[in-house]
Amino acid sequence: MSSFEADISKRIVTLVRDILAQNSISADVTTDVKLVDIGLTSMDMVNLMLGIEAEFDFTIPQELITPENFQSVATLERLVSGQLAAAKAA
Repeated sequence: MSSFEADISKRIVTLVRDILAQNSISADVTTDVKLVDIGLTSMDMVNLMLGIEAEFDFTIPQELITPENFQSVATLERLVSGQLAAAKAA
């Protein structure tokens, strides 16, 4: 994992922890843990999506807002990396 990817991953973990804290949930947030398994609801996923868009300054394309992309920190990191790379290439 490059430092760029590690930074993205760390920022996503922080967003997930913030949402869990708002719900008074304490969980070990690792890159591979399923977000629903640690207590994120569908409403939390929407908040996470908005948080990611604000944190990384881009809009997630509608077709990428899928349960698969929002499974874990690792899947979100791939989504964010792909979007940032596409923006850089544009």
